[in-house]
Amino acid sequence: MSFESLFLPLLIVLLAVPMFLQARKQKRAVQEQQKLQNSLTAGDRVMTTSGLFGTVVSSADDSIDLEIAPGVVTTWVRAAVREKVTTEEAAEAPATEQDEAAPAAEAKEAEGEQKDATDATSESSAQIAEPIEKQKTS
Repeated sequence: MSFESLFLPLLIVLLAVPMFLQARKQKRAVQEQQKLQNSLTAGDRVMTTSGLFGTVVSSADDSIDLEIAPGVVTTWVRAAVREKVTTEEAAEAPATEQDEAAPAAEAKEAEGEQKDATDATSESSAQIAEPIEKQKTS
């Protein structure tokens, strides 16, 4: 047998095996995602594909209601849920953001107070335009 007669079967095997393995991997990922989305119940903390965290309030066949802030409930397609979030991870993320934001907010307040004091001592040459409603009626 020559190399030419083995070339075509070898080429087919080299292309078919990776394609088969990739399809199998993708099928498994889809099954896991469907299993997760079907297991969601009220009270579960989740993250959507857009990165929004929320708590499941209720669910229907193809949609799910998430509470994203106290008293703010939004409706999402079930497929938009990426993963369940443990309470430890969810508690750490907002606490970290608040800790970082607090010193920055205090610095801005102090800056604003200094600016207000400076503005009070110096007059501004800026003119204020009259409201648009008054401009239309005149």
